[in-house]
Amino acid sequence: MTSRELDAAGITEPGLREAYRRCREVNARHGRTYFLATRMLSPAQRPAVHALYAFARRLDDLVDEPEPGTTPEGLAATLHEVERNFRTELAAGRSDDPLRTAVIDTAARLEIPEPHFTAFFTSMRMDLTVTAYPTRAALDTYVHGSAEVIGLQVLPVLGTVVPRAEAAPRAAALGKAFQLTNFLRDVAEDLDRGRVYLPADELAAEGVDRDRLAWCARTRQVDPAVRRALADQVARTRRIYAEARPGIPMLHPASRPCVWTAFTLYGGILDRIEAADHNVFAGRAAVPRHRRLLAAGDALVRAQWARRRHPVAVA
Repeated sequence: MTSRELDAAGITEPGLREAYRRCREVNARHGRTYFLATRMLSPAQRPAVHALYAFARRLDDLVDEPEPGTTPEGLAATLHEVERNFRTELAAGRSDDPLRTAVIDTAARLEIPEPHFTAFFTSMRMDLTVTAYPTRAALDTYVHGSAEVIGLQVLPVLGTVVPRAEAAPRAAALGKAFQLTNFLRDVAEDLDRGRVYLPADELAAEGVDRDRLAWCARTRQVDPAVRRALADQVARTRRIYAEARPGIPMLHPASRPCVWTAFTLYGGILDRIEAADHNVFAGRAAVPRHRRLLAAGDALVRAQWARRRHPVAVA
């Protein structure tokens, strides 16, 4: 992490500065698109985003990429220990682990409630045992901890021009919309991991089950029933984006270009799925590189202009 970012954020203690630098390295290495998006935020905002990303990334990797030979029971025990240690350290306000040190400092500075982290651990535990979701309500429970709370964690970093509680439902909806978009894009990849993140009852209404999805994944084709089911899921996800959109003007002006760009590009993935006639099995739906670069360039200019007119205060 650059000294400019740390200085702008008011982070002066040497050990803490090193902890945030480690988080920035994780973000730069594993979350390249996300890392580039942080460049649209002010220097003072970036360290906290890096800390939150690095913490979530470590837990994701723990669950999705366990060490060879790790049993489900052993993985569950490890996750339980990590959560227990984190909650103890969060209460104490300190940790010996660099990534947890940074996120604990971020949580304290920005007054991020502990339940936002607890819910994330809950969803990570669900990924150890749950491979399908029978209803939308069941999926919503998972998505709250895996995505909505991420929006709520980042909201204090972005800042608001309204009371935070007023913007919170919109931030949660945006996190949810992004996650649901990932689920649609990654149906085949998730099947390879033995998981289906689409509500079984909604799929069944179109005559679709796991076996039919697996056939599509094997053949890289999409049949009419699956096409209808995926079209229905796209429409439902678009409604979540519509719920989230009014939250963007509620953000600090300097944060709006970054979030609007993410909103536009992620929503563009749904456009690509529709353009492929909902065949998410033939290849990963992605917004063309030239469109991403154009959107990012425009957002960066707008972000720089907004930061000059509306400086971000240090937490």
